[in-house]
Amino acid sequence: MESSGSGSFLRNRRLGSFLDTNSDPNVRETQKVLSKGGARQRPKTDDAFVDDDGWICSLISCVRIVACFLTMMVTTFIWALIMLLLLPWPSQRIRQGNIYGHVTGRLLMWILGNPIKIEGTEFSNERAIYICNHASPIDIFLIMWLTPTGTVGIAKKEIIWYPLFGQLYVLANHLRIDRSNPSTAIQSMKEAVQAVIKHNLSLIIFPEGTRSKNGRLLPFKKGFVHLALQSHIPIVPIVLTGTHLAWRKGSLHVRPAPISVKYLPPISTDSWKDDKIDDYIKMVHDIYVENLPEPQKPIVSEDTTNSSRS
Repeated sequence: MESSGSGSFLRNRRLGSFLDTNSDPNVRETQKVLSKGGARQRPKTDDAFVDDDGWICSLISCVRIVACFLTMMVTTFIWALIMLLLLPWPSQRIRQGNIYGHVTGRLLMWILGNPIKIEGTEFSNERAIYICNHASPIDIFLIMWLTPTGTVGIAKKEIIWYPLFGQLYVLANHLRIDRSNPSTAIQSMKEAVQAVIKHNLSLIIFPEGTRSKNGRLLPFKKGFVHLALQSHIPIVPIVLTGTHLAWRKGSLHVRPAPISVKYLPPISTDSWKDDKIDDYIKMVHDIYVENLPEPQKPIVSEDTTNSSRS
């Protein structure tokens, strides 16, 4: 993976600056609720906070979102010019794309102001296939900021039509797939693996394939397993908690919910075989279920529970 010593040092300093943010008194304990039967204490959770939908908070939220948009437009325009100058050097464009992500993602998270706790940073500089649960637009900002230099993303081909950002994505030499046609998608995956092996890159992918509407983990698609089978690169799970509370899907209200980012130890894929794809998907999905808080675990139907007991 391409990464200079100074770049790594600066990035580690950015990571380190957030390691103690959970010590701030931003996470408020839920208060007792009085009922006719007496006082009842609500259970404490890691993502408990006061959800204020008053007009002042809504106004602050709108200002932050506008500031994020303007900041992203400025940094995207600057790095687009840099990418154009680096057209003959694809590897340098990948590196600059990552630097753009580190700078822009960090700025956007600073503007939003959510307290962030980061764990497992010793696994954050591996050459790996990084996978991440997806429940909020904030996930994109975090991934831009925290993935190591030399990492490329895989997105649907339509991303090119996103103003400025889509064109920068292509200029940064990131990968696109056509999900509308299964055979074309498989071919795109093969080409992605060839590019990753040739340039010694890492990958970042959302295994659910879409954003969760309520924060609960969705079933995983097979794409990340196919990538691992063809490249034999280890998988590093990134577990995000609280982002669905901070910025809910379909909402323009950003809330001060605390966020947690946890890198899990790499999963070796050297011995993986093609005939056990479903087993690997279940294994990795179960790892996420074990590490997510109860409100983000998938809802297990009664039929599934009964069949597992029988």
